[in-house]
Amino acid sequence: MQGPPQPGQMPSPEQIAHMQRQLAADAEKAGMTVPQFIEQLKKQAMEQQQRMREQQQAQQQQQQAGQPQPIVPGPPNPVALALAKFLRGQNLKPRTCILNGERKDMFKVKRALRALESPEYAKARSKNPALPEITDRASLENAFKLLPMSMLALRVTKADEHEGHDHGPVAPKKGKRVKGLWTVRIEPQQEAREDMYYVWLWEGSQVMRKVYAALALLVIFAIVLYPLWPTKLRQGVYYLSWGFLIFLGLFFVMAIFRVILFCITYFILSPGFWLFPNLWEDVSVVESFKPVWAWHDPNPKKKKKSKASAAGASSSAQATFSAATGQAAPATATTTATATQITTDAQQRSYLSPRVEELPDDADE
Repeated sequence: MQGPPQPGQMPSPEQIAHMQRQLAADAEKAGMTVPQFIEQLKKQAMEQQQRMREQQQAQQQQQQAGQPQPIVPGPPNPVALALAKFLRGQNLKPRTCILNGERKDMFKVKRALRALESPEYAKARSKNPALPEITDRASLENAFKLLPMSMLALRVTKADEHEGHDHGPVAPKKGKRVKGLWTVRIEPQQEAREDMYYVWLWEGSQVMRKVYAALALLVIFAIVLYPLWPTKLRQGVYYLSWGFLIFLGLFFVMAIFRVILFCITYFILSPGFWLFPNLWEDVSVVESFKPVWAWHDPNPKKKKKSKASAAGASSSAQATFSAATGQAAPATATTTATATQITTDAQQRSYLSPRVEELPDDADE
């Protein structure tokens, strides 16, 4: 009697007849015909394969639960929209940047992660179950990555305006620095480290913007129809316009008067004083009229220069004293914005000790 065929070998006729007899005996024991028994074997094999697939998927999910998910952009989902709505309502200290010639809001990943770990997020999640649950660092990063996956926010870096040119980067011009106006570009690798920057592509609900646009159109339409207004309404607008013009005229008169007053007090009560000194400063409307008056400061930076000159005079006096007495000059500390340097006056190196010379005795003469 031959055994079962080896893998890769064709069974012999005797082996085929033995397998058929064995299959018929197994079907008779199960109380079924041979075709029914074969169908049952096929179903059992398919169920076993299905269980193996489910076990493999469960193992992969367990492994991925403890690791950050890779970012694959796709259409927005309700969970990502709820997360973006929550973060847009938080104070992420956004900065204005330029992306493709348009102004966008840019924020740092560190502040967004802090907002997701805050008690406010826990309260918001209790009210809105659509927000993802955050239990550990991996779930925190996976929740944040819903934003780039749904194209609601993307990672950006500061772009070089001269990138791709033959010349090197041009030195920045001296002048007033405009805060926050970075020219940025989208990075192909969307990661979620704390020191990275993301820019908002989702601007939130546009309902209020549409309402404001409709109100602006209504106001313009109403102004165009001014000849059709009732008489009393037109008279009210007429008196209001005159009141506004009088207020504007008084403002300019006051501005001219404060200049004249300063010119008079400059010669009579030197150095003179200003009425509303913060009138043209970059402050709020209320702060523009505070204080009511103040003395004129001709050299606001003179104090700093006088302190520096006094420090230089004191150091030179110390060096002169050390040269006269023969003591070492004390070290001076110079503090700058980058480091603190300790220097010693140069006169210490050129110091010469006093010499004693013998004179001839007058009695010998």
